[in-house]
Amino acid sequence: MSISKRLILGCLVILFIFGFFSLAISGSRDNKKNDLYKQVELFSDSLAIIQEEYVDESKPKDLIYGALKGMLASLDPHSQFLNPEDFNELKIETEGKFGGIGIEITTKDNMLTVITPINDTPAWRSGIKAGDRIVKIYDRLTQGMNLTDAVKLMRGKPGETLKLSVLRDREKKMLDFVIKRDVIKIKDVKYAQILEDGIGYIRLTEFRENTFTQLNTALSSLAKQNINALILDLRNNPGGLLEEAAKITGKFIPYGQLIVYTKGRKISEDVKFTADVKNPIINLPMVVLINEGSASGSEVVAACLQDYKRAMIIGSKSFGKGSVQAIIPLGDGSALKLTTSKYFTPSGKVIHGNGVTPDIIVEAGKKQDDTAELPENTAKKAFDPNFLDYKSDNQIQSAISALKSVNFYKNSAKNK
Repeated sequence: MSISKRLILGCLVILFIFGFFSLAISGSRDNKKNDLYKQVELFSDSLAIIQEEYVDESKPKDLIYGALKGMLASLDPHSQFLNPEDFNELKIETEGKFGGIGIEITTKDNMLTVITPINDTPAWRSGIKAGDRIVKIYDRLTQGMNLTDAVKLMRGKPGETLKLSVLRDREKKMLDFVIKRDVIKIKDVKYAQILEDGIGYIRLTEFRENTFTQLNTALSSLAKQNINALILDLRNNPGGLLEEAAKITGKFIPYGQLIVYTKGRKISEDVKFTADVKNPIINLPMVVLINEGSASGSEVVAACLQDYKRAMIIGSKSFGKGSVQAIIPLGDGSALKLTTSKYFTPSGKVIHGNGVTPDIIVEAGKKQDDTAELPENTAKKAFDPNFLDYKSDNQIQSAISALKSVNFYKNSAKNK
């Protein structure tokens, strides 16, 4: 073994012993350590051969970063190695204001897949839909591209255009989109209004730090208008902060009830979230709307309220993203985004990979009898963020019908 090879091996053994020492703390500690050393030696052999034999000279840091990216990508679509630049991009994204087109993406079946277009963003207005597979960004094929690289390509200065080629499975065709970037400002609570017959409507677009506070403000406003039922619209809500989603769920169930729990390999990852809201709203009839763009936190809300039969779930099956990722910073400014646990509903159902199936399945579409409006006016209203065209939204109409029926039977029971 050459001196350089031995040095590399020695450094890597020290690195791996330090970074993964916890793996050895168990009843079979010695066996695990021996297996780890064997795998580290295999890795170091490969690294040394590449440095000595590869046609171009390679920097050790680049090789290590590449290996870490591949290692994290081999675990699941949501685990990633973030170099310092990628880590900074993630921090920008969590601030809730950035230049882009406004879509949430993931990797599904080894393809870049749209979880949802964010409401009132360029992607939403252009017609991008949940479930669309992004085949090309500009003229670059996305096969094998990780999420961070895809986000960096799509993000840019407001006013610049982005070209996407998309495969839409349901229509079995390729679609090209040219979308002008804008500053993406995420508004968590959208539309808080009475629709008809005392039925209130609130749309939540995401779960961020102040979403619970915004929801309370919206509910207080509706309460002053004497609502007798509520539609909570979580369609195209990609999730966000689990703690915030849990607090919102606790607004509608009795104090102390289990909302969701997480389970991982380590006991420290096993966490239970219970309702801790004083004076919750527990008697107001509710419908929760979901679709294939509802993911993560929105699935937690829908699944919990469904388990307790606290609300009717109407719409189409949700996305099925029910895992928790921890961001673990590393010494050089990089970080690991690592899946550490999965969500379970109060009844023990697994959300991840399964999604939430509505009590009443209603696929999205227009009501067939809503034809009185001129096409140009209909199009204008569809893209006006201040206009809720609920009369032509068949899923909202189904929710209204269901709540009217509930209120009818409640009133009938009172009058007996």
